[in-house]
Amino acid sequence: EVQLVESGGGLVQAGGSLRLSCAVSGFTFDDGAITWFRQAPGKEREGISCIEPGHGSTFYTDSVKGRFTISSDNAKKTVYLQMNSLKPEDTAVYYCAAVRTLLRSWTWDKVYDYWGQGTQVTVSS
Repeated sequence: EVQLVESGGGLVQAGGSLRLSCAVSGFTFDDGAITWFRQAPGKEREGISCIEPGHGSTFYTDSVKGRFTISSDNAKKTVYLQMNSLKPEDTAVYYCAAVRTLLRSWTWDKVYDYWGQGTQVTVSS
């Protein structure tokens, strides 16, 4: 059974930083892709960053590029999202998702087979 467990969310002031973790099990970590999504109240789920652990490739949306950094520890089967210069509009529940294929359109949520439960990030002004 594939499991993804997010952690590291919390409350932070604007301009601050948080590091999210996604622990993955039951999944061939070096295959496919793992992506961070977020969902704010009343909004659609938004893909913000993707990593292909077997290749080291990383991808970002414009809204987070330059502020967020995705990385992986392949031995620990954990994906991280370092979030710097946080803004109130970053407030959302953050989810990680996994798929066993490499992606051309990684922000397309329908392609992902496995999802974590999410971790809340709140950025105060």
